[in-house]
Formats: sequence, C-alpha cells, structure tokens
Amino acid sequence: MSNSTNTPQAPAGTKRGAADYFNGTAWVTMLAGDNPTDCTVADVTFEPGTRNNWHAHPAGQILVVTAGRGYYQEKDRPAQLLRAGDTVSIAPGVVHWHGATADSLFTHLAINPNIKQGVADWLEPVTDEQYLAAHNS
Repeated sequence: MSNSTNTPQAPAGTKRGAADYFNGTAWVTMLAGDNPTDCTVADVTFEPGTRNNWHAHPAGQILVVTAGRGYYQEKDRPAQLLRAGDTVSIAPGVVHWHGATADSLFTHLAINPNIKQGVADWLEPVTDEQYLAAHNS
C-alpha cells in the first residue's frame, strides 16, 4: 500500500525496533502474540547494516528468512549468511545475534515458543568489529 507520494507504508501494527536492542533501524510487526498457543510470531525487517544485540531465548527460537540477505551468529562460532528460504532453529539459552548485510534488507519471521518462560534475555551490542568479521566468515 502507498500514499499519494508513492512512499511505501508499513503494515498496521508495525513498530520500530527498540534502540536498546538494535544497532540501526529495524521494523517489527507482531503477527501472533495474544493467543492460546503460548507462542509469538513477529515479522522483522532490518535495514541494511542493522543488527540486534547479543541475546538468548529461554525457550529457543526459530527464524524463517523471507527476504534479503543477513547473518546469524552464535557466540564463539562463525557467522552464517542467510537468504530467503533459509531457516535457523536456535536451542534454548544459546547466545546469538542476527541482522542484515551491509547492502541488503533482511526480513525474517521470528517464532518464539513457550513465552511464559520469557521471550528474550538481551545482552551487549554486537560491536562494529564483530559485525565486520561476519562479512569475512
């Protein structure tokens, strides 16, 4: 959908990702949250160069990449380049980050099960050096 100047409009309910948890600009649309499944699903778009902080999920997480190119990296492991159609299954408590490459948007569905255990434990930002190293993984 666009307005009279052909500027794309974000879907209803889309919010900018909190600056406390993202380096750069990310957009989050909750697709499922208040439901009896104890599971949330969010559509997250990272602008080029944007990444989230190191974090972990008490009950794990599944990422389903829907557009663009991005990275996923677990602490003390090499980063993985992700493209549309890729999925990542993250075990409970695994410290990691994800975000866009420097030259591409990156969109994924973030599926968080068993949210009564908590959704995310946010940690320190990914440094510029850590992010740049992902390009060389």
